Amino acid sequence: MDAVTPDSFNFLTLFLQADWVVKLVMIGLAIASLWSWTVILDKSFRFGSLGRQADRFEVEVTSGKSLEEVAAAAGERPRHTLPRMLQAALREWREGRLKPPSEAQAAFLAQRIDRVLDTMIARESARVEQGLGVLAIVATASPFIGLFGTVWGIMHAFQNIALQKNTNLAVVAPAIAEALFATAMGLIAAIPAYIAYNAFSTQAGKYAARLEGFADDLSTAIQRRLAERV
Repeated sequence: MDAVTPDSFNFLTLFLQADWVVKLVMIGLAIASLWSWTVILDKSFRFGSLGRQADRFEVEVTSGKSLEEVAAAAGERPRHTLPRMLQAALREWREGRLKPPSEAQAAFLAQRIDRVLDTMIARESARVEQGLGVLAIVATASPFIGLFGTVWGIMHAFQNIALQKNTNLAVVAPAIAEALFATAMGLIAAIPAYIAYNAFSTQAGKYAARLEGFADDLSTAIQRRLAERV
């Protein structure tokens, strides 16, 4: 048995001395942590970019320009959902204004525009929520995987203690530390993923509400135009 030193309890030593099952658990948790941090960084930049683009577009809409001018300034294939929603609503409006509509036709056109906008909101909401499932899985499963590694490591440690017939703390402590390191790895992976999942879920909900609010304002503007033509 090697002498126990402070270096016996650093992360690298604990990993190298651990049982192969515990090593696999640690490697899996490290990969899960890296995966979740990739999603966290991607979502942080993505939500920040979406918010800034939405702010700029809403300033354009409220600048006094006509909706047609704002839609034309956004280009043919805008990347953000708000200008795409505006262009889709105006496209339906242009198709329905070829002749003065009756009240029933105006109501049908308004419903059609609402359905188009709702579909776009649903697609965009699903898109911004992509990756959150990864964070949920890592946050939920990592502690249990780490606990499995700890239980396995402790069982293996007790087997070695029984074979050596030595219950000295210097013999027991490193083996127990190796096992508990798996639980620590599980928590290291789970805690950031849990916090990020809740934060991004809240942001996704606020963003969807922002899209719905814009769709309501857009529908009101289109219905006002239809009422003037009926």
